[in-house]
Amino acid sequence: MRPKQTANRDLPPRMIRRTRKRKNGNIWVAYYYDGRDEDGRRREIPLGNDLDIAKVEWAKLDRKAIPKITRLMGQLFDRYERDVIPGKKPRTQKDNLAELKQLRKAFDDAPMELITPQVLAQYRDRRTGKVRANREIALLSHIFNMAREWGITDRPNPATGIRKNKETPRDFYAGPAIWDAVYKYATSELRDAMDLGYLTGQRPADVLATRATDVVDGFLQFAQGKTTKKLRIRLESETETSQLGILVERLLSQRKARGVRNPYLIVTEDGRNVTPAMLRLRFDDARSKAAAKAMEDLDSVLADSIRQFQFRDIRPKAASEIEDLAHASRLLGHTDKRITQTVYRRVGEIVKPTR
Repeated sequence: MRPKQTANRDLPPRMIRRTRKRKNGNIWVAYYYDGRDEDGRRREIPLGNDLDIAKVEWAKLDRKAIPKITRLMGQLFDRYERDVIPGKKPRTQKDNLAELKQLRKAFDDAPMELITPQVLAQYRDRRTGKVRANREIALLSHIFNMAREWGITDRPNPATGIRKNKETPRDFYAGPAIWDAVYKYATSELRDAMDLGYLTGQRPADVLATRATDVVDGFLQFAQGKTTKKLRIRLESETETSQLGILVERLLSQRKARGVRNPYLIVTEDGRNVTPAMLRLRFDDARSKAAAKAMEDLDSVLADSIRQFQFRDIRPKAASEIEDLAHASRLLGHTDKRITQTVYRRVGEIVKPTR
């Protein structure tokens, strides 16, 4: 007796699944209807590569009621991860994949139709990471918007209007004592990075990505990696060279003296460009030594403040120490001064006394 076929038992009658492994390792899948031609000979009629669409075509051929298409969230996550995430910036890709991992735990096997605002509100409230929950729901909102564009659903986006958990912006300010303590123990390349970050107000990644060729006609040019916004920071005024101009001149001379072959401004003494990992190690080391020295001097308050200092705090330090809010906002590349005011200004506004 011929053994029973089990490969297509999950499919409707007379539907066949064909799979083939490609050279690149991916699995090709297609569906067919086991039918007959006009002469009564067996013929496999192509139904496509999408199972839901294939079932609709099968129903037409088999004269059955068209089945209701039920999409699982996992299928939607797979397509978003395959088609959308690779087009984003590297850091955003990393964040999205981490957020998607959490969303999969809760929704991977859930039908799309069952995802409602109430379900998402419950997810928000049960997540221990409140800020992460906000990011995950924001990503889920974009996933649903993409599903609408792809024609997978025409339902309203269930994430629209969901209340977010309250977020408190980081308010650490690296005052002169903290800055000087870490700067004292910094390597030469870390000092260069700290100075360039402070004088330009740019993000750490953009500081490290600055090239010698970005110095053009008296300006230091930036194309911000996160927003792609372009900036030109003036290196000198009509009467004198700015501190940034002096720093850039020194870095360019330094490159020439060291025979640097790579294009970057921030380099080690042996001519290597400083990577984010290298910057992190050097900053952590300088911070640890500065905190240890503060403890030796019996200043535990300063030591605790030094331990909280992160390289990313240099950008808000720059924004906080520029009196003109509009100038600070333009330097940081913000289109809305309120972002600079609420997130990056970490010292009180300068005011006059009553008398």
